[in-house]
Amino acid sequence: MATERKKILLRLDPAVHDALARWASDELRSTNAQIEFLLRRALADYGRLPGGVGRLPKRGRPPKESEPGADPPGGESEPETEEETS
Repeated sequence: MATERKKILLRLDPAVHDALARWASDELRSTNAQIEFLLRRALADYGRLPGGVGRLPKRGRPPKESEPGADPPGGESEPETEEETS
């Protein structure tokens, strides 16, 4: 069972928020994910990241599940055998 994530209210200077939002956009992250990424990196750099901390979820859209009998990614299908063409 996954642990519930803490919710906090963070007051930021609007210019700092705008800079974080632009940086997050450049990295294809949400502003919230960018803040957590930076906090984790700072904690790790200073040797303060606890050992039991879970990894950040992967970014982006999950991969599509391939359907049985579907062509492999790239649109290339396996070559037909002589038995299949007869």
